[in-house]
Amino acid sequence: MKSILAVILAGGEGERLSILSGVRAKPAVPFGGKYRIIDFTLSNCVNSDVDNIVVLTQYNPRSLNDHIGAGRPWDLDRTSGGIRLLQPYIARGRPNEWYRGTADAVLRNIEVVRQAPGDTVLILAGDHIYKMDYQPFLAAHRRHRADVTIAVRTVPMEDAHRFGIVTLDESDRVIDWQEKPRLPKSNLVSMGIYVFSKRALLRWLDEARTDFGAHVIPAMLEGGARAFGYRFDGYWQDVGTIESYWQANMDLLDERPELDLYDTGWLIHTRSEERAPAKIGPTASVHRSMISHGCVIYGTVEHSVLSPGVRVDVGAVVRDSIVMFDCVIRAGAVVDRAILDKQVSVGPNTVVGEGRDLTIANRQEPTRLNTGITVIGKRAVIPRGVRLGRNVKIAEGVRASDFRTRAVPSGQTIERKKESVDRAGPAATPGSSAPGSPGSAAGNPGPGGHGNGGDLELPALLSGAFD
Repeated sequence: MKSILAVILAGGEGERLSILSGVRAKPAVPFGGKYRIIDFTLSNCVNSDVDNIVVLTQYNPRSLNDHIGAGRPWDLDRTSGGIRLLQPYIARGRPNEWYRGTADAVLRNIEVVRQAPGDTVLILAGDHIYKMDYQPFLAAHRRHRADVTIAVRTVPMEDAHRFGIVTLDESDRVIDWQEKPRLPKSNLVSMGIYVFSKRALLRWLDEARTDFGAHVIPAMLEGGARAFGYRFDGYWQDVGTIESYWQANMDLLDERPELDLYDTGWLIHTRSEERAPAKIGPTASVHRSMISHGCVIYGTVEHSVLSPGVRVDVGAVVRDSIVMFDCVIRAGAVVDRAILDKQVSVGPNTVVGEGRDLTIANRQEPTRLNTGITVIGKRAVIPRGVRLGRNVKIAEGVRASDFRTRAVPSGQTIERKKESVDRAGPAATPGSSAPGSPGSAAGNPGPGGHGNGGDLELPALLSGAFD
């Protein structure tokens, strides 16, 4: 539908996701095994027949740009309409600065909005997990002859302070708005998804109003604009924290999940590599889990989500965890209530997530890692026999030599030593041969007689070129 312009805000840093968003924009973080977070917004667009899309990027955009490319997985590689990725730029007479907020990002690209056909602009967040048909949303906007229509839904009361709080009258007109109040009046919140008439958007955007929730919507209400709410009761999750991200992945494993990825009537499209089918070996045990293509399982996987190319060796156990692309879990290792970023190597007989006390917060990031989830950064190498507690953070690219002790208590952080960065150069990959690491020749052979570092295929080593 070329008369609708969709603007996807995808430049968020997502700092509450800790090291998961340290090397990539939040919308590019992997989710649900084979997907990225932004796939859900893009798929909602094409499934709703909205095919004129611009994506506004900013923070660490390389991974996101590579993932979206020309838009072919979503059938958006078109000469008319389709998808365009727009980065911040330096304009004459303006200081060199980042986008100052959601509304400022749109204002900086206002000519794209002005030149788009039609009179309707759909403003979408690129970092939410949900399935939504935008056509009823757009129809409600037209029916009310609204200047702006805001998608709203209820959330648990304890989470309401994270959102804009909306009060509607009997006709669903917005009569009050609180932006992220400390003490919310209700749990009916804005989803950060808006439909604007182009005329109203051009009128209410200006240099002083940098954010939609904090500035534009309150100004429109004060100025008497026609603002309405659209109630959405489907599954929706703002995966803005480690806990909410982990829980949204675990929700997929319910017998009847609210977010059904197997619904052929509403496919979630993504950029996906060609890999062999998943292989479940004779010693494997898999329960209530999602196993992506290219995985090789000889150990035990329970209530976990595995991305493409993950290997779990004999005697290894993965439980209540998210394991991203091309990770290797060696023989006898245990991974419990953890998130492993791409290309992590866990050595033989290592324990990731040890102990019963889930409340010892990470000392470095106490407000982000405090629910018992241990997080391991991209390409980290965890050596043989190490035992990591709860809420532990292992930084990106950590090597075996960065561990001074075999026991890392709950709440601790391991980072690369400065001297090892200076001397060693790029971080080790799962196939590295750092002394004592799972990639060394001294490791126990896995199934098929390969050494610990000798059974990674070439695609596994190359697939992490982009994050």
